Amino acid sequence: MGTLPVFMTAISTILGAILFLRFGYAIAHVGLLSTLLVILIGHLVTIPTAMAVAEIATNQKVEGGGAYYMISRSFGLNIGGAIGIALYFSQAISVAFYVIAFTVSCRGLIDYANAELGWTVEPWMVNYGFMALLTLLMLTKGANVGVKALYFVVAILVVSLGMFFMGTGPGNGGSHDWYATIAESFTDPESGKLITRFSFFEVFTFIFPAFTGIAAGLGLSGDLKDPKKSIPRGTLWATVVGIVVYIAVSFKLFYSAPLESLASDELFMENIAIWSPIIPIGLACAAMSSALGSVLIAPRTLQALGVDCIFPSRFSGFVAKGKEGTNEPVAASLITCIIGFVFVSMGDINAVAEIISMFFMLTYGAICMVSFFEHMAADPSYRPTFRSKWYISLAGGLLCFYLMFKMNALYAWVSLILMVAIYVWVTYRNKEKKGIANLFKGIIFQVTRGLQMQLQKRNSFTDDEENWRPFVLSISKSTFERRAGFDMVRWIAHRYGFGTYVHFIEGFLNEDTRKQSQEVKGKLVRLAEGVKSRVYLDTIISPSFTSAIAQSVQLPGVSGKGNNMIVFEYTDQHKENIRQALDNYEILKSANLDICLLRSTLRGFGYEKNIHLWITTSDAENAHMIILMGYILFGHPDWSEGKLTVYTIYHDHDREEKQDRLTKLIKEGRIPISQQNIELVRLDREADHREAVNLHSHEADLTVIGFNDSDIEKYGESTFEGYDKVGNVLFVNAQKNINLE
Repeated sequence: MGTLPVFMTAISTILGAILFLRFGYAIAHVGLLSTLLVILIGHLVTIPTAMAVAEIATNQKVEGGGAYYMISRSFGLNIGGAIGIALYFSQAISVAFYVIAFTVSCRGLIDYANAELGWTVEPWMVNYGFMALLTLLMLTKGANVGVKALYFVVAILVVSLGMFFMGTGPGNGGSHDWYATIAESFTDPESGKLITRFSFFEVFTFIFPAFTGIAAGLGLSGDLKDPKKSIPRGTLWATVVGIVVYIAVSFKLFYSAPLESLASDELFMENIAIWSPIIPIGLACAAMSSALGSVLIAPRTLQALGVDCIFPSRFSGFVAKGKEGTNEPVAASLITCIIGFVFVSMGDINAVAEIISMFFMLTYGAICMVSFFEHMAADPSYRPTFRSKWYISLAGGLLCFYLMFKMNALYAWVSLILMVAIYVWVTYRNKEKKGIANLFKGIIFQVTRGLQMQLQKRNSFTDDEENWRPFVLSISKSTFERRAGFDMVRWIAHRYGFGTYVHFIEGFLNEDTRKQSQEVKGKLVRLAEGVKSRVYLDTIISPSFTSAIAQSVQLPGVSGKGNNMIVFEYTDQHKENIRQALDNYEILKSANLDICLLRSTLRGFGYEKNIHLWITTSDAENAHMIILMGYILFGHPDWSEGKLTVYTIYHDHDREEKQDRLTKLIKEGRIPISQQNIELVRLDREADHREAVNLHSHEADLTVIGFNDSDIEKYGESTFEGYDKVGNVLFVNAQKNINLE
């Protein structure tokens, strides 16, 4: 098949039952301008959806399953399965809608049979009879008869609309006010019964199934010679023709009939046409073709869902099975017809229209939003030859969800909850298949990329920035022997900054080391999973620790900004890390990094309750960093129940000066440390401050102490020795005095 069958299938639904039964109804209840607004809003939903579907159709090979197949192959089976099930129900329920519409077209014959022939014929009998005929036709003849009938149906529609436009009708009683509608209630001129006026969104709900014809041609995807070409062209052309006809019919009805007559007689068009029987004939043909189209498409959607094993295995196998030779979905057709019988039993065309509208609105909204997400993700594998615009898809999706709640808030909530439940269920059953998380990965990547580039362009972060935050880097080859260094990085980066932890692999880059690097990175990720880490993990292959440091400090971290702090971890038994840090001290200083050396012990971080901060006599530059480091660590849940104590050393005559300076520092920095947690320790000028630290902090879970460049020049590695009675110690060297205000 080519483009014409797609156009014919779509246009026969677009110019279908709703056009004949509900356009005059709409003009009577909400007026001409509001009816035109209904047409506009309906197409503001369907055109973005049609463009999104056309885009999806040109992205990959299209096979059987229509819209479901295209969505699932573009966005994954989990997303496609959730949308596909909702789409199937909307298609299956549509069968019942068109069957009821067909019965309305037979009202003249029903009246004739009852009055002239003396038969007792009720509308429900015609409903069930026509539904049974459809079922028999589908289970025996399949798709061929439906497609062949399309050309005849469209021809009848053209003739019936032509005769309608050629007629004059009784006129509208001299009223040409486009805003004119019936009163809040009015009396049926024939029966004398009181009829209540429907609101704008109630009328929109009843009419919306008219705009769902765009999906009709998609179900033929497996039978088309070139679906990438035929589906976009046929669907978009049918949509354009539908808009023109809808507007023309609305004007014709408004000027050709009294509003009361349009409201009380849903098939008043036959009183306008030059030959009145052509209208019920046209309605009957339109209803039959739409019913045939729905009963053709819905089983193929269900069959495709079964082929992809979206349902439990037995049911999937049952609905996926097709007739030998033609692959006609016999089982899926049977289930569809059963659903048709259930909804035909309702008998109320408005009630069925409301359910269909909600399902289609949900489906279209999901299609538009997924199309929007795909645009945002900019996945190179998404390469459609027809391109919509991201803002068109977004507008269509948001409008769908807005209209759902305006139409019926209860139905909207139930539909959304049902859609989410279906997605969760499909994901649970198909954990290995691509889901919405995969789609959001691309979106997060694009958002992060854009923000980083914007920050760089605006130069928001500079070396002179007032509001300091930690961008911490750590390099270690002892990750899997000791976790203290990794823990320190994740604590520092948890809430206030960014962290990058790099595992060092010594050697040259080759196939073996690259493979080793991938294995190590996997282990790092598993290590981080257990502690809910917010640290970016990576590996570096380098011939020496010096070259690894030189490479790492020059690269930006995950934030897109250069790192401003580096952490090295070591133990007294394994001092290679601290020696490497001191050997490369000049590189670290040249990179303008705050340097933290973590001495870890067998005691670890204890119960993660007590942190002691030490302000020694030579810590003028480090004091701010030490206090801020304590505050940052207590921002992590592991330390949230702990206690922070600040110790400051004074000599004989400077107690008050030291106390005032520390109190002012804490107050100006708005650090939540109470006065009772400040301890002043007297020390002789000749005494070593390490004695005081060992005495007061031997039970601390972490002790933070400052060191200076002069200490490194004078004492070297011994600067960090002599703290034998305390547990883990974090030595801090601030590159500059941080502003705490």
